[in-house]
Amino acid sequence: MTHVLYLAHDLADPAIRRRVMMLQAGGARVSLAGFTRGENALASVDGLSPIVLGETADGRFAQRITAVGKSCVALSGQMRGVEKPDVIIARNLEMLAVARRASSIFGRDIPVVYECLDIHRLLLNEGAAGKLVNAIQRHLASDAKLLITSSPAFVTHYFAPRSGLALPVLLQENKVLALHGTVQDKPTARPPKEGQPWKIGWFGALRCRKSLGILADFAGRMDGKVEVVLRGRPAHSEFDDFEGFVAKSPHMSFHGAYKNPEDLQSIYQDVQFTWAIDFFEEGQNSSWLLPNRLYEGCLYGALPIAVTGTETARFLEKRSIGHVLQTADADSLQAFFTGLTEESYLKSAENLAAVDRTQWMADQQDCLQLVQKLASLAAPKSGRALEASLSTA
Repeated sequence: MTHVLYLAHDLADPAIRRRVMMLQAGGARVSLAGFTRGENALASVDGLSPIVLGETADGRFAQRITAVGKSCVALSGQMRGVEKPDVIIARNLEMLAVARRASSIFGRDIPVVYECLDIHRLLLNEGAAGKLVNAIQRHLASDAKLLITSSPAFVTHYFAPRSGLALPVLLQENKVLALHGTVQDKPTARPPKEGQPWKIGWFGALRCRKSLGILADFAGRMDGKVEVVLRGRPAHSEFDDFEGFVAKSPHMSFHGAYKNPEDLQSIYQDVQFTWAIDFFEEGQNSSWLLPNRLYEGCLYGALPIAVTGTETARFLEKRSIGHVLQTADADSLQAFFTGLTEESYLKSAENLAAVDRTQWMADQQDCLQLVQKLASLAAPKSGRALEASLSTA
């Protein structure tokens, strides 16, 4: 059985829980270690007690560097009860430093995998700070054997032309983990009953101040004809008063965190549309990512709303699904929903339901293939160049 040491930047991140569950479903034995960044009991994995390496703060890069440095010093003691792993996975750049230290403790023969599902703005900085961070990344990843990322645009726009990393790439899209036949074959259309509003769901990591403003403005204009439902984990470092703002915004509500993947069907089937737009790092990471909510919403029949010029829009247009705004603002949303009819909604829902369900979900076979790929890294290979499996793009 392959033993994976998974090093997590944020133990409360639901995506960490999903990856650990995926590794376990693929037959791996997982040891989990990482930093806490807020509380989220819903992100715990049954039967797994993580090793807490310290605490970090969202949006405070210097503090995170200090915490990582302290952890590296104390890591030998923290890893005392962990058996030698077959593979080490480092989630995000800061965990590469921890992985490098861990490999020196357990043995340099252990392959390290770099999992990077977001491109931090510092990596795209053209100045001295950006050059320094990229140099650090190249150094920390110099012994890595594989790069895992979630969008082909990350490879096209950053890893291939700018990162300087010479690693093979494994594309692992943010698909819904669907084990034991838990996902229905096809979603059903659900137009609102007479007198009821259309609903837009914005679920997951809520970190985009601009999106919140646009949706609040739009919901207020529609005067009850459209309701905006928010669920997930707000990044409070990005908002002055997230809960207070939502409470004062008419026809907008926040319902807290949810369990992923267990609660996805119920929350997405409560809405007709998914807000799949992000401006957190506009023109960079936000334009290149393929977000979790895209796959989650599509799997459960919530039509995605994207904005032109992004990887998400390109993804939707290639499959003729969802709706792409030419401009992401309250005016464009108002024009779309003012012209929306039940007939046009049903046609869009039909198009979405026709897409092969495997586009949106990772099943047992996907889990097995991931673990098999990780296990194969134990046999060293040379002469591997940076390349990505882009067949799904």
